[in-house]
Amino acid sequence: MPTPSAVLVPCFRDAAGQLRLVLVLRAPGGIHGNQLGLPGGRWEPRDGSLLETALREAEEEIGLPRDAVELLAELEPLATVVSDYVVQPFLARISPPAEWLPARGEIVAVVAPTVAALAADEARALREVTVERRPGPLLVDSILLEQEPPLWGFTLRLLDPLLPRLLAGEWPV
Repeated sequence: MPTPSAVLVPCFRDAAGQLRLVLVLRAPGGIHGNQLGLPGGRWEPRDGSLLETALREAEEEIGLPRDAVELLAELEPLATVVSDYVVQPFLARISPPAEWLPARGEIVAVVAPTVAALAADEARALREVTVERRPGPLLVDSILLEQEPPLWGFTLRLLDPLLPRLLAGEWPV
């Protein structure tokens, strides 16, 4: 049976009015090590709901206070391919903190690319990635941002239908 989990999809407008999405770079090790993703994780009984899971994880992983988060939409759940999770994504408008606080040993960096950069055709390509549980590199559809590693896998599958909707202004971000 898949493990229930949740992610927050935090969006905000920067000082220039550009729409940005917050991603995390996970630390090496584990099934998602050295990968870009969204703040989130496994549901715990103390959470009470998957929304609470997403909020707790965002606070723990990047220091995003709950009172800086406004829920915009509960998106369609999505199953992971390898790790047997079913993930409930929550789209949120946030007020980013003055400084991100990446969880030591878990999150290497917080990045906030523009939604336009994520959706740009020229950023999309097939690239080789290495995964700890695989003997050799995989050729995957991906988005290359200003830094390595590329964005691919579950997070890309989640963002693909969402990015055009964000750019079309479906939610007031």
